[in-house]
Amino acid sequence: MRAGAALVALLLVVGGLAGCGTEAKAVCGAVVDSTSYAEPATSRQDVTSKLPAFAQGCDWIAFAAVTGSSESSACRQDPVAIAATKQENPNDNPVVEDRIRAHRVTEVLPRAVKLFDCPAEGQGSDVLGALRYVAKQLAAQRLPDRAHQLIVFSDLINNRGELNINKLDLGDRARAAKIKELKDAHLLPDLTGYAVTVHGFLRNKTSGPDRFPLLESFWKEAFEAAGATSADLL
Repeated sequence: MRAGAALVALLLVVGGLAGCGTEAKAVCGAVVDSTSYAEPATSRQDVTSKLPAFAQGCDWIAFAAVTGSSESSACRQDPVAIAATKQENPNDNPVVEDRIRAHRVTEVLPRAVKLFDCPAEGQGSDVLGALRYVAKQLAAQRLPDRAHQLIVFSDLINNRGELNINKLDLGDRARAAKIKELKDAHLLPDLTGYAVTVHGFLRNKTSGPDRFPLLESFWKEAFEAAGATSADLL
């Protein structure tokens, strides 16, 4: 009986940590590319059609823009805390939780869409900088018992700094060497435990189609080296 009572008490404590009477959802990040990726209407349609559903599975979501200088960009949007806090819902009422979540989720899409219209900041596209920036925001929110998810709206055509996709040697050994170089220089984001989904991979890139499968291999290997549990390039 004592063992059973202890188990019940433990489950109650764990349930309390989940927060506000509902199952804890994911810690999330959203990256939006404001460079040439943003020009096709399909890119904005991807965000408007896919981000709201993604946000439904999040308790907290941070944002980053891909610009020519992503980490130092002045184009920012504040994170959205979607789950109700203990102060907002002291009695863990699921009706209150759902009402607060429904309102907060509506704040996610407008913030993301604004990132499409960031002013130009230098030439090119600094995808890695945006990934590093969002990863730094997410670091303070990591919880071992939560899912961690990152959605990226970008073609991943990084051509700034130490990574120029257009000139990259994509042989097996060269890919591995480049990823090691980026990791050793702390240029890969820390995405340990994150599931990553990319929408618009290589969108509108028409040159070198024979390189596309190798570019996909490069990015999947890079995300794996960054600690991601999965990387879907769509």
